[in-house]
Amino acid sequence: MTTEPMTEPITAPMTEPTTVPITEHITDAAPEHENAIQAPGTPEPAWARWRGLDRLPRVTPRVVGGLVVVAAHPDDEILGAGGLLASVLDAGERVRVVVLTDGDASHPNGPIPPADLVARRIEESRRALAVLSPGGPAAEIVRLGLPDTAVAAHEAATIPALAELLAGYALCAAPWSGDLHADHEAAGRIAAGACAAAGVRLVEYPVWMWHWAEPADPRVPWERAVRIDLNPERVRRKQRAIGCFETQIAPLHPGLDDRVILPPEELAHFERSFEVLFR
Repeated sequence: MTTEPMTEPITAPMTEPTTVPITEHITDAAPEHENAIQAPGTPEPAWARWRGLDRLPRVTPRVVGGLVVVAAHPDDEILGAGGLLASVLDAGERVRVVVLTDGDASHPNGPIPPADLVARRIEESRRALAVLSPGGPAAEIVRLGLPDTAVAAHEAATIPALAELLAGYALCAAPWSGDLHADHEAAGRIAAGACAAAGVRLVEYPVWMWHWAEPADPRVPWERAVRIDLNPERVRRKQRAIGCFETQIAPLHPGLDDRVILPPEELAHFERSFEVLFR
């Protein structure tokens, strides 16, 4: 069953949640794992079969006054909010991307020196954002240089710094504070504190949730979830932008380090024709 898209802008004031029936499960509840991200994940076809995603309230990404997207690592901003970014850029609004870490711990003890990996990841993020804004100004990138895997240790100092970067903007999108990745959760808490200080509205985007959760998972705040539908052209741009992150979607050094952080089965969660946000 489908519903007509809602015309409510994403920056509209919060209202009582729309009733969305999400009790139907595709599979039995998955057992809890000590490390949910490393455990086997939920395949994209299971999410595609679940009608709960289609029943989510639709919102339109009209962001008058500019958007700040917070990312724990370079690529989070594209995976979780690339479609939102493209929509706001298309509308001619300013966009600032604040990347908390440079992602230098993605391949510990790998064959490429951390400084070289950082340079590659920064360039990947720059190219990806340029792909999202063909013919127009790309988003501004601000790097805070926090230590990868240790964002939580720097929350108190980062909240006022982010609040300053939010000044004058209308909306902030940040990783979901329940994403079960320590850096993502810390990023969500930092954004919440900064938005409260700056008086800026906050929405959260999930990333690893699509891996460890399952349809109708009670750990997910579905009552706060909304859906942004993307037109085919924006879907293509987002997919091309994801393809810029070669250090994450391909072996870093074939033959020496064959680890792939985001294999095709994980990327499938982010190649959809819609995005889900929590507000």
